Amino acid sequence: MKKVIYIIVSVFLLSCNKNTGNIIIAEQVINESSIQEKYSSLLSVPANEISNLYLYTFIDEWIGVKYKYGGMTKEGIDCSGFCNILYAKVFNKELPRTTTDISNSLTEVGKEELEEGHVVVFNIGNKKNSHVGVYLRNNKFVHSSTSKGVIISSLNNPYYEKAYSKGGEV
Repeated sequence: MKKVIYIIVSVFLLSCNKNTGNIIIAEQVINESSIQEKYSSLLSVPANEISNLYLYTFIDEWIGVKYKYGGMTKEGIDCSGFCNILYAKVFNKELPRTTTDISNSLTEVGKEELEEGHVVVFNIGNKKNSHVGVYLRNNKFVHSSTSKGVIISSLNNPYYEKAYSKGGEV
């Protein structure tokens, strides 16, 4: 009988080359300026305002992942699962698992006072606290939508404008 031994190693390598401006995450090189340019264009803000490269690199890795109710992987993820993983990886903070519990844990701020990283909650189809995302900038937020998976949307979109419930920090 063969004896099989599994060794699981988890390594997170983070360094920055000051000469090139590249961030190295687990041997993957991410060009800082390309992330800034991409997201400054999507969010309609100057590139130098895209300063949380961990956040935008994380988003870049998840954009397009399909929606799956109860999902917590890149095979499929729901809205609260996406927020949970984003908060854990980017902000080193644990969120409640459900949208309702996330909503109940918010310290609410006015819509015009939302800041990058705040949670935004929506009432979709007359169902209270049924959708959640993370605010970015310039009225844009990232979330896992049932129809398009992980995407960036605008709070000014009539659908989300009507459904918006509240936002704030956890």
